[in-house]
Amino acid sequence: MPEDPFREARQKEGALRCPFQGEEIPMLLRHADVRAAAKDWQTFSSDAPFRVPIPSEEEMRTMRQLPIETNPPEHTEYRRIAEPFFKRSKKPEVIEKVQNLINELLEKALKARGSLEIVHQFALPIQSRALTYLLNVPECEADTYIDWGIHVFHNKNDCESTLEDYLALALKRAEKDPSKDFFSALNQATFQNRPLTYKEKMGFANLTFAGGRDTIIHSISSIIAHFGQYPEDLQSLRHNPKGLVIAGEEFFRAFMPLTHIGRVCPIETEIRGNKIPPGGRVSLGWAAANFDPEIFDEPEKIDLTRKPNPHVSFGFGTHLCLGAPHARLIIRSLLEALVAKVATIEILDATSHVEENLAYSRENGFDRLNVQFHAQ
Repeated sequence: MPEDPFREARQKEGALRCPFQGEEIPMLLRHADVRAAAKDWQTFSSDAPFRVPIPSEEEMRTMRQLPIETNPPEHTEYRRIAEPFFKRSKKPEVIEKVQNLINELLEKALKARGSLEIVHQFALPIQSRALTYLLNVPECEADTYIDWGIHVFHNKNDCESTLEDYLALALKRAEKDPSKDFFSALNQATFQNRPLTYKEKMGFANLTFAGGRDTIIHSISSIIAHFGQYPEDLQSLRHNPKGLVIAGEEFFRAFMPLTHIGRVCPIETEIRGNKIPPGGRVSLGWAAANFDPEIFDEPEKIDLTRKPNPHVSFGFGTHLCLGAPHARLIIRSLLEALVAKVATIEILDATSHVEENLAYSRENGFDRLNVQFHAQ
């Protein structure tokens, strides 16, 4: 079962001061506080290029990510540009492609009857190939995404394109030969009755590739590891296939892959005894809020029948995650395939991914996870 490193601080102070890049940032830990701050964009602003992620990303990219690093009303108009592509996850043809992808990879692993490294050989290909369906680009583009490895901002060697190089080339190709793909849509989009600037197009594309990469990979590996440790949960879902959606929401709650996100306070603000100076940051502790015992009974227990489940794994308020339908489709399809095809999962070895800070230490997915699937 997942451990909650924020339990004591949430109960006592409701916030935890965390050092990041020379700045001590208060992380809000209680469900009510996190939701209230996420909703109050005037006090806790997202209009802060590079500073919404924690740690900040000035050294990792050159453009503002859109629409996440804006506030209403600009955010509302920017969001409308990208929304149609993220809603593709509800189209029957996209659903079928994702289901077929996961079934094919799982059947291949079952036929091999050997060990499978889940993070790189299973979760990464699922995330990468499913992204091509979402963006309506050729599936062969996923080979490039897979070659980047787990972290989207770094490459395995100097000969490969960086993310920004790839996005610039994709936009250029779409301008020369437009189609119905994501990059062509960005080239044709307008904001406030003018074409998007190059920086704006790159900002949309950057977030699309960076925002749902590690999160999906960690979610897939965490779920497979859970069934390896608790085979009775896989068996219970097999007897209750109608409960897969509810189970998926509980996995999103318990294995929240994004620990927190930043907001910037335009004026001096005080919350939970912490004074934030003008331009100072607050962290919204999604993972901590998901374990708040005021909201969730036995929060450290994974209850695949938990309902209602008001987790904040996809955020809250204005910036509710655009990629939520896509993530839900992937996890639902994964659960369907596991229930239909896998009897048990044997964990051969595992290396947890640990997120370290001077204020907390949190296991968050896996760096490596070797398993063997056993067919029904």
